[in-house]
Amino acid sequence: MSKMSTESEQTVRQVLNGPTMGTRWQATFFTAPGFDPVPVEADLQRAVDEVDAQMSTWKPKSALMRLNAAPVGQWVDLPDRLATVLRKGLAIGKITGGAFDIAMGDAVTAWGFGPEEAAPERIRSAMTAPRRPAHEVLELASAPATPARARKHAPITLDLNGIAKGYGVDRLAEVLGAHGIASALVGIDGELRAIGVRPDGTAWPIAVEAPDPERRAAHSVLVLEDAAVATSGDYRHWVEIGGRRLSHTMDPRRGAPLLAAPASVTVVAQSCARADAWATALMVLGADAGGHVARANRLESLFLLRREDGSITTRATGPLFGGDAAPPCRGA
Repeated sequence: MSKMSTESEQTVRQVLNGPTMGTRWQATFFTAPGFDPVPVEADLQRAVDEVDAQMSTWKPKSALMRLNAAPVGQWVDLPDRLATVLRKGLAIGKITGGAFDIAMGDAVTAWGFGPEEAAPERIRSAMTAPRRPAHEVLELASAPATPARARKHAPITLDLNGIAKGYGVDRLAEVLGAHGIASALVGIDGELRAIGVRPDGTAWPIAVEAPDPERRAAHSVLVLEDAAVATSGDYRHWVEIGGRRLSHTMDPRRGAPLLAAPASVTVVAQSCARADAWATALMVLGADAGGHVARANRLESLFLLRREDGSITTRATGPLFGGDAAPPCRGA
């Protein structure tokens, strides 16, 4: 669906959106008058459909689920985009000592955050199973190969929910770039990436959401130019078990939802996949250890923490959020 409104005599604002990954993607961008957005919309939808088809745990025939079903030790051919995301996930998993772990699929499903409802037997299994992080047991072909390949050295169930949406946002940005669009904001479910600046030369204003499960409100506002932002929190995706509300973010040490975690962590990075994965990792690590790791990796991060009275306090790393002055890292 396309909407247009003239921003000035030289530019036209285009707004496109469509379904993906159980939510919707959005793209706002500026073009010259007379630009036809229909081919762009089709390419954007194809890009996110490809990501979903390769990385979904809700689609039994996705490339990721084929890898999950493969026997231990068997090489499995991978489509290039899935291989790219696996490499990114394993790299950040290794840097964080397994705080970001793409091998939490059994726990995600057991606790009801996948296609099936929570099940006590699976929960017990997820919490008692011996665990090794994915970066220790998933091998990707080290040399360039056509197609890419992977094999498991132990039984693991992969889940890319902590990085796939961010990568989908990056694909939206790539599509717009291929169409010569230099001023845009794209997003999926709150994960956002800015391309350039707005036609008036100002950066894109982005609200950091207050961690309130009852209503949507802004905690603060940041501005982005050629950067991405992602937030992981305990207030949007959760299940209620035994009268207790449990967040979707898994603790790899327990095979269960996080306890006493930050209310949310927001990360700004050059790519949305990187921001997405790091936001999850810092949620798992918590404000103390996570802040140390964020500073060591020169991350722009904002931790929102709940006090006992329900009020919110903040901690930050990187100058964008008023933390230390180290520049952002453009690594993993």
